[in-house]
Amino acid sequence: MCAHILVAEDDVLQAALVRRCLESENHRVVIVTDGRAAIEAARQDPPDLLVLDVMMPRIDGLDVCRVLRAESDLPMLMLTARAAEDDLLLGLDLGADDYMTKPFSPPELMARVRTLLRRAGRTATPPDPVLRVGALAVDPERHEVTVDGLLVDCTPGEFQLLALLAAEPGRVFSRQQIISRQYGIDGSLTARAVDGHVMNLRRKIEPVPRRPVRLITVYGVGYKLVNGEAAARRQDRDGSREE
Repeated sequence: MCAHILVAEDDVLQAALVRRCLESENHRVVIVTDGRAAIEAARQDPPDLLVLDVMMPRIDGLDVCRVLRAESDLPMLMLTARAAEDDLLLGLDLGADDYMTKPFSPPELMARVRTLLRRAGRTATPPDPVLRVGALAVDPERHEVTVDGLLVDCTPGEFQLLALLAAEPGRVFSRQQIISRQYGIDGSLTARAVDGHVMNLRRKIEPVPRRPVRLITVYGVGYKLVNGEAAARRQDRDGSREE
């Protein structure tokens, strides 16, 4: 167990996404859905970190931050759909340690969580931030992708897609889920653009791009990333690698 993290978020889908991200690094996660419950939970079982949405019922996140900061030095990461500079500055003035606007990148969220926990001395041994699926490694902090130890040159869009899939190997993501979770801030992204990223990534990470063994299409559903090393070795033995 790395850390006890309290998440105050009234949006069910956002809360589920944050939970998956945190539990992927073995954190113990407690979810509450309003500001009053957040204050009570933090008092009853003090967490190592509070991930706090600004817009919540009963008591909003800014007031939660003000109340809890008066009582403790609990690290707080605020999430908001409001990107106005005044809101950001107010949250930081009230005592928030960091601030992210929605939609956010899960790899960036986890990098910020690790930073806050390290800064507060809440984790003795930080987890390895690198996402590994077989011979494929995605490093969100260095923004690097390697296959068999060799660096792969990816565009920002390709990297974000690969990081999303690598965070949950074997899980199928629809095109719409990919757009909303990783690229929601970019209203110009389309399902066709996601397909284009996939095609380009296969040229870079697959032994035989026309016969992918890592970045797999689940027809009628979407895409998933799997450990395809056994199939990749067979393709190598067959001498069918494409340049």
